[in-house]
Amino acid sequence: MTPEKKVKNEVAKLLIQHHVWYFMPVSNGMGRHGIPDFICCVKGKFFAVECKAGAGVTTALQARELARINEHGGVSLVINETNLATLEAYLSE
Repeated sequence: MTPEKKVKNEVAKLLIQHHVWYFMPVSNGMGRHGIPDFICCVKGKFFAVECKAGAGVTTALQARELARINEHGGVSLVINETNLATLEAYLSE
């Protein structure tokens, strides 16, 4: 299992624990590029999570999509193994 897959598994676990509706878009070349790993909604709030491992950074396309989500009133988070607590805090609000 890749380090990023481990982060995705931890994120999914947190989303399930907090009863978040979510899906993971399939990236097979047919969809829009740069879409975050998790598209979520909880208590009427839209948010998206991009998972990275270690010091991984978003691509330019990912950064653009995350910024567009924020511009439209959603929340976007970039989560790695060192800041899972950020997601936990957001979900606990």
